[in-house]
Amino acid sequence: MSDIDPAIRAVEAVLFAAEAPLTADEIAAYVGPDVDLKQTLRLLAEDYAGRGVELVERGGRWHFQTAPDLAHFLRREREEPKRLSRAAVETLAIIAYQEPVSRAEIEAIRGVQISKGTLDVLMEAGWVRPAGRREAPGRPLLYATTQGFLTHFGLQSRRDLPGIDDLKAAGLLDPLDTTPGELELESADESD
Repeated sequence: MSDIDPAIRAVEAVLFAAEAPLTADEIAAYVGPDVDLKQTLRLLAEDYAGRGVELVERGGRWHFQTAPDLAHFLRREREEPKRLSRAAVETLAIIAYQEPVSRAEIEAIRGVQISKGTLDVLMEAGWVRPAGRREAPGRPLLYATTQGFLTHFGLQSRRDLPGIDDLKAAGLLDPLDTTPGELELESADESD
């Protein structure tokens, strides 16, 4: 059996199992009034000093915590994949190909209004930035892509963005999508 003082073992067990930091009175309710709690906590804190886990008092409450110099072992940096809505993807594409572009121009190209949140998501991702104001009535704010956009998508510059032929070849554009001129030509050929 162990030579460790039973009072120290009892306090250690109570603190280890506690869901939240405990006051001295709360610890005493578990271990009983016969334990010199002040002395026991001091000895226990000394015993854990310099180890991977330390006994600390914060705001009159006692608990075990990871040693501050080892906290970096517990941090896990995990990159959360960014999921963009269809509106955000369309808006990003318009900005990338047309920059600098105003909100009204984006809406005219998309054919629908965009919510302020869509641009906020793109700016929060670090892919879009305000790029000044247009010298026009109302001086609308212009938007452009960032270096972060180029880096994320593996581009050296905007010149590396795929062209229409590249997008069709990659299957990213519906082959049934045709321009109005193409529709007119096809229907004229069918009438012959």
